Amino acid sequence: MNILHIANHVKQSGNGIVNVMVDLACEQAKIGHHVAVASEGGHYIDLLQQHGIQHYTLDQTRKPAQMMQAFFNFRKIVKTFKPDIIHAHMMTGALLSRISRGFHKYKIVTHIHNEFQKSADVMKVGDSVIAVSQAVAASMLNRGVKESKLHVVRNGTIGSSRRKPGEEVTLNGIAIVSVSGMYERKGIFELMEAFENVASVYPEANLYLLGEGPDRSKFEWRASQSPYRDRIHFLGYQPDPQTYMRAADVFVLASHKESFGLVLIEAREVGCAIVATDVDGIPETLDFGKSGILVPPKTPGKLANAILAMLQYPDVREAYRKEAQQGLEYYSVERVAKDTLKIYEQLLIS
Repeated sequence: MNILHIANHVKQSGNGIVNVMVDLACEQAKIGHHVAVASEGGHYIDLLQQHGIQHYTLDQTRKPAQMMQAFFNFRKIVKTFKPDIIHAHMMTGALLSRISRGFHKYKIVTHIHNEFQKSADVMKVGDSVIAVSQAVAASMLNRGVKESKLHVVRNGTIGSSRRKPGEEVTLNGIAIVSVSGMYERKGIFELMEAFENVASVYPEANLYLLGEGPDRSKFEWRASQSPYRDRIHFLGYQPDPQTYMRAADVFVLASHKESFGLVLIEAREVGCAIVATDVDGIPETLDFGKSGILVPPKTPGKLANAILAMLQYPDVREAYRKEAQQGLEYYSVERVAKDTLKIYEQLLIS
């Protein structure tokens, strides 16, 4: 089977969409399929090529001149690679695939990673549509996607070809760790407010924030106003966040919106005690509260109480650590690839 994945880029930046696509492409190539990726480029080109995956450079900048050029370049890629399946992970790729199809026989699969974005409506153009959680699937049904072409394939990171373990790290005192893009929707303002409550009880508590994004300066300014500013650490993007997760006493994801929460699988894999918000796909990722404490979003007081419960009751913390590592075989990239291939096969015989 000839499979062409398309996304904006393949940069090693912590972007969950890119990570899922790269994992999926590599696993499909291992199984024996002919796989290619079209994107602007980035660090993961080397990894793709190591797996025999052709990378085609495709600039999808959303400006009229660039989009016109992207249309012609994409048609050349299709003519050269002759895909059976085009798997679009972002809006621009989905549109290019649809507009360029003409008399080509390829089928289009669109993958909805961030349902809360308005652009997710564009993903309806797929012949099949993949949602990363039941919560996303329910939302897309309400937005007009036909049930007959909607499929749920939950993400997985276990066995990722991207994984290159780094050196272990040592964190100060009681370490509360969060890994996310620096966006307001990730709940970092609430997390810092919750941390202040925790820090008032535990003088040795430190908050470590890993990730980059456009709102980082806002968060750094807020941290500078905190009486505990010396214990709030911005570490930027880290290529192996699991080294920090292993050193964490508590891992926190305070998102307002989160289609799945891929980072939570990484946290579960290393046995973190997890506190996360009860939104969108997060409950599914944490077995509806068995593998971590769930709290309502935008409630720093309840977030603080959950973190304090993990710290004050070691037996509770240890129980969550053990539960987090149960059933992880389901979250393997191999299972994700096989589930996705079944969708392709159904399309090609329909």
